[in-house]
Amino acid sequence: MAKKAMIEREKKRERLVAKYAAKRAELKEIANDESRPMEERFKARLQLAKLPRNSSATRLHNRCQLTGRPHAYYRKLKVSRIALRELGSNGQIPGMVKSSW
Repeated sequence: MAKKAMIEREKKRERLVAKYAAKRAELKEIANDESRPMEERFKARLQLAKLPRNSSATRLHNRCQLTGRPHAYYRKLKVSRIALRELGSNGQIPGMVKSSW
């Protein structure tokens, strides 16, 4: 189980990304539009830099929904390999059986 603080920090980042997504997209569009004057583009870059760092989508890290584990994460199922194995062994994932030989 991951530390509660790490799980909460990741949730906070998700909220910030959602909150600032529209504003970030708008500022990036202005900053990357080469038909606009250089001063306006520079001002957009400065405003973008003033936004919270954790509002950037690249700072998000995938974590298991059950345990909070950051490694060995299956995107499609949103769980780690360990949680997937446990769920499969308990028969809670339809069509999945634990292999043994």
